[in-house]
Amino acid sequence: MNKNKRRKTTLFLVVLFSLAGIQKISPVLSQDLQLTPIFEDVNLYPKSPQNRMIIRGLSGGPVSAKETTGRNDTVTGPCVGFIDRKPDHRLILNGFFQSLKLEVKSSEDTTLVIRGPGGSWCNDDFEGKNPGIMGQWFSGTYEVWVGSYQRNKYYPYVIKITKEED
Repeated sequence: MNKNKRRKTTLFLVVLFSLAGIQKISPVLSQDLQLTPIFEDVNLYPKSPQNRMIIRGLSGGPVSAKETTGRNDTVTGPCVGFIDRKPDHRLILNGFFQSLKLEVKSSEDTTLVIRGPGGSWCNDDFEGKNPGIMGQWFSGTYEVWVGSYQRNKYYPYVIKITKEED
């Protein structure tokens, strides 16, 4: 795990435990503490019965989205915000998806950058302050970054990936 991911993971755990303390959740001592994984990679198959998947992470980083994509705008939206040097997630699509939606949910204003077969796509404010991209997706590996508007500001997020039935 690189330095930025380790720092973001530590920050995520601090936020998680702080929220647990605020909500006065008292863990049972005999139970193992099950932490929610973050920065996962995803493998999807068009014919899989699973239509929805959730992954988590922390937005932000030191690099501008424009620097990573080499563009100011894409057909899906502006390339804004700051992201890590390496992607937060890899989305591996094992076949063509007629309709796939990727939505970021966060309490803070976040941005989205995706790079894969055919180019780069960015988005901001797909639904409210949350970014997302929906449409046809080709088979291949997609790198996914979730950004923050300020350099090195990190916020927890959830990405919901939904495939529509053909």
